[in-house]
This record gives sequence, structure tokens and C-alpha cells, in this order.
Amino acid sequence: QVQLVESGGGLVQAGGSLRLSCASSGRTFNMAWFRQASGKEREFLAVSWSVGGTAYADSVKGRFTISRDNAKNTVYLEMNSLKPEDTAVYYCAARTLPIRDATIPRSYDYWGQGTQVTVSS
Repeated sequence: QVQLVESGGGLVQAGGSLRLSCASSGRTFNMAWFRQASGKEREFLAVSWSVGGTAYADSVKGRFTISRDNAKNTVYLEMNSLKPEDTAVYYCAARTLPIRDATIPRSYDYWGQGTQVTVSS
């Protein structure tokens, strides 16, 4: 099975930046980032395909950037202009086969354990 490990979370002041990393133990076709704030549903943020292409949620478009290193089986999330409402646990997700809808959690077979991002005002 594919194992995913996230890193890079932490405490940052509003307006600051963080870069999250997700390393996969195997090859993946689709890798994505989600987040889940306390009391809320898991929210899609961004997705990257190994064959090329990216997509973003409106809430982070223009502030977050997803990138991928296929050679390392690693995906990154560069987060800029962070806001207190970005505070959440951030999760990496992956699939080894193409999917129809890359924005819903149940489309993904593999998940990391999450990394906490806290943005202070």
C-alpha cells in the first residue's frame, strides 16, 4: 500500500507563509490537499496530476500553489498570505488510478495523518 507522510505545518502569523510537503512511498496518479477545521467538514484545496495539470478551490486560488515532483513522489503546497481562517489540520491524499471527481474526499484511497497549521492574528 501507498503510505503518505505530511510535514511543514506549524504556527504562523497572519500574512505569513508555509510550505507543506507530502511524501509518498509509491507512485501515484493523483495527489491532493485537503484541510479540516474544528467542527467543519473536510475541505478540498488543490489537486495535481502526474500527467500534468492542477486545480484549486476558490477559497485558496491565488494564495496557495500546489506542485509535484514525480521523481520523488512528493507533492507540495505553498501557502501565502495566510489568514486565521486557514487554521486547520491539513491532509495529503492520493490515488494510483484516475478519478472522475478529484475534489471529494471519498475519491481518494490513501491519506496522510495530517499536519496542523495554526494562523494567529
